[in-house]
Amino acid sequence: MMQTMNPLADPPVFLRSLYDAAVTRALPLHNTAQFLPPPPRGRTLVLGAGKAAGAMAQAIEALWPLDAPLSGLVVTRYGHIPPRPAGVAQRIEVLEAAHPVPDAAGEQAARRILALTEGLTADDLVLCLMSGGASALLTLPALGLSLADKQRINKELLRCGAHIGEINSMRKHLSRIKGGRLALACTPAHVLTLAISDVPGDDPSTIGSGPTVGDASTCADALAIMQRYGIAVPEAVRAAWADSSLETPTPDDARFAGQRYQLIATPQQSLQAAADAARAAGVAAYILSDEIEGESLEVGKVHGALARAVAKGQGAFTKPCVLLSGGETTVTIGPPLPGSAPGRGGRAGEFCLGLAQALQAIPGVWALAADTDGIDGVEDNAGARVGPDTLARASAAGVSLASHQARHDAYGFFSALDDLVVTGPTHTNVNDFRAILIT
Repeated sequence: MMQTMNPLADPPVFLRSLYDAAVTRALPLHNTAQFLPPPPRGRTLVLGAGKAAGAMAQAIEALWPLDAPLSGLVVTRYGHIPPRPAGVAQRIEVLEAAHPVPDAAGEQAARRILALTEGLTADDLVLCLMSGGASALLTLPALGLSLADKQRINKELLRCGAHIGEINSMRKHLSRIKGGRLALACTPAHVLTLAISDVPGDDPSTIGSGPTVGDASTCADALAIMQRYGIAVPEAVRAAWADSSLETPTPDDARFAGQRYQLIATPQQSLQAAADAARAAGVAAYILSDEIEGESLEVGKVHGALARAVAKGQGAFTKPCVLLSGGETTVTIGPPLPGSAPGRGGRAGEFCLGLAQALQAIPGVWALAADTDGIDGVEDNAGARVGPDTLARASAAGVSLASHQARHDAYGFFSALDDLVVTGPTHTNVNDFRAILIT
């Protein structure tokens, strides 16, 4: 279809098609078969967590030989279990739990997953399925820490502006299952982790807080992050960090020998799929980076300045073209403004607020920013759209860009303009997707 459409005739539709191409590239069923080993002499146990865990489990069920033993348990976000394909029998149990703040269902799922590792032998194979969201969904608090403590700490980490590496470093040192501990529980079985990356740099120890890989961060790092962002932890945990009794196994731990880790989908691959789709439609495509981090609003402003330069014929790229980028930006939430209701929205919408401001309604520029899991923060939208008329329509509707920026209320701003991008759960997650079309 891309080869026959005129992308400049309907820019929003074209941009949505690029998003869809990126998401499709990351779907588990398209990416799993080439990495599956033959069935072992013993049994095959599937364990996993993340927003794509349900779809990943279904891919294993569809691809694994029917006459080979297969069982297991994965946990995904509420509402993220995909429809079951016709003719594919369920052999792996799928549970649901809360994300991004963990709940009792996630804790119970983690306990059951850890219990399933008991009695494994050297003849057995464990397929660990990891994707974005696993850190919250696979929750088993360390000794001295309650679920309520984990919930509070998680909320504070999400609001303070810490980047994902810092957040997951603390998570690994507050857990009995993250930071390589799940893999060690599986020994002496062979462990193959199949992962969909949702983090800048595709670091296995950061994806889902690395339940099956050694951890180079330390209790001292976790203590420093806690102090840097002013996050309170129970005194028992602080003491355990100080004496390193909550230390995670390191990457050179001999117990990880023979275990394998395979990325089956990455942000760069999805951006490349979008670029290929754009070029097939006759539009030049440039991938800026799949590792962009920083405050979402400011990243949006930088992208806007770059797009303005291209639109005016002053940039490094020749129009018409589309600029693509990914990564994981942050939104730092300060104290609520006096007399103002709390804002709603996530990273993608916040990016679009900054982008709209920086573009200054320049003609010929459209954009879409959305999370590839279909959820922007905790809302029901994936992201939002920006066009040359965004500011004019907002002014006509009496919607203040500055006010919504101050309250981090991207959802309210773009909802008023009917410019939210709503996809529903996509059953994968390769993090932020941003596309700016300059005609």
